[in-house]
Amino acid sequence: MDNKVTLKRKQQNAVALAYTDGAPAPKVVAKGKGLIAEQIIERATEAGVFVHESKELVTLLMNVDLDSQIPPALYRAIAELLAWLYHVEAAHGNITTPAPDSSRYLDL
Repeated sequence: MDNKVTLKRKQQNAVALAYTDGAPAPKVVAKGKGLIAEQIIERATEAGVFVHESKELVTLLMNVDLDSQIPPALYRAIAELLAWLYHVEAAHGNITTPAPDSSRYLDL
């Protein structure tokens, strides 16, 4: 299962993340400012990908190189976001597979 989340900040900056089961961490698969950010958000919306607004998280993720995994310092924030998204989609009947194990990203 692939989980994708696009984060945006006032239509000025956007970062798209993708997580594939078995991968050590989600990757930054797209990022940009201005018109590029608008295109990332538009394409995500058209594809039915959840778009989450978080100025602080986008600012941190803009520092991650394209095609690089998110840094360990962001594991908890991203794991919580993906877990919340999974439960929202499951509640709407959009998911039929079990939730990914995000505990490996959290210090429990």
